[in-house]
Amino acid sequence: MIKEYYTKYEHTPNFETLEQITKSELQQELASKIVIDTLGKIKEVGVEGGSFVQEKAMKFCKQQELQKAISKAQKVIDGGEFENYEQLETLVREALQVGEREDGMADVFANLDEVLNEDYRHPIPMGIPGIDRLLKGGLARGEIGVILAPTGVGKSTFLTKIANHSYNLGNNVLQIFFEDNPKIIQRKHITLWTKVHPDELTIKKDEVMTKVQEIKESMPNRLILKKLPSDTVTMLQIKNQIRKMIADGIKIDMVLLDYIDCVVPDKNLGDEWKSEGSVMRGFEAMCHELNLVGWTATQGNRSSISSEVVTTDQMGGSIKKAQVGHVIISVAKSLQQKEMKLATIAITKSRIGDDGVVFENCKLIQKVR
Repeated sequence: MIKEYYTKYEHTPNFETLEQITKSELQQELASKIVIDTLGKIKEVGVEGGSFVQEKAMKFCKQQELQKAISKAQKVIDGGEFENYEQLETLVREALQVGEREDGMADVFANLDEVLNEDYRHPIPMGIPGIDRLLKGGLARGEIGVILAPTGVGKSTFLTKIANHSYNLGNNVLQIFFEDNPKIIQRKHITLWTKVHPDELTIKKDEVMTKVQEIKESMPNRLILKKLPSDTVTMLQIKNQIRKMIADGIKIDMVLLDYIDCVVPDKNLGDEWKSEGSVMRGFEAMCHELNLVGWTATQGNRSSISSEVVTTDQMGGSIKKAQVGHVIISVAKSLQQKEMKLATIAITKSRIGDDGVVFENCKLIQKVR
């Protein structure tokens, strides 16, 4: 009765309300009397030992939820539903987390020493000083940034620059991409390390190999490149792969998705825009849960192709992608800028610092062919 009342009215009934519900729901006088007498005893009982009762009750609830989860998992296995195997871990984890949901509440006076610390966010810089300064040092763990640009402007180059700089600072970085050839991404990183023009990497192979080997031997951390199939991978699958890396002893500090539009929703919501929004929220939730800095990219719409400055309303697909992101940085190139290898970069949204800031004629590294 308490559960049904809570479901309907979204709060628990008091004892008087429960007595009235009992009288109306239980027609047998003896049964009604037993319940009302029990309610009276509960009402009068002292609070001593309440923690013990709560602990035992919670363990019982977890056990029941775990049995339900195992039953559902067994049906998936018995039915040979291979495409749903990624859901098994979620079923069991959610069952074990019953009663341990974080409510997000904190006392305003809690952890004042940490709150007032100058570096309370511990951000990871992008490696672009002007933007890092406006972002108070970069993105912190649990925050996500979005690179917005029309096709062919340099989203992969931008994300590679961020990944490379983070690795150089000693972080473990996972760079996931869906459309590029892994060798192309490797060459972008090599160009950043050696400053050798992409077209000259092969000509100066010995020099490049020596420099790259020095970097490899001096850095104990990892920069992992991972190509995944486009339009078949869910955020849950990505999270499970990162969990496996953590279990194998590789604590990922930053993850980059190139790009978010290639990730499919965990569930079919029947609406493309809702699905895109759910993927973006899944990315944010993953970064928060696994304590990661997250960067991704998304395509601009048709009007963004000819824009001197790409704005948030020119983001392709669901506006949810813009709403969820902590920071949105757009990249635009006119034909003249493309010829001169320049771009216009703008901070169109920032929950961290100033936005609406435009940097004209920024130089990007050369594209790797």
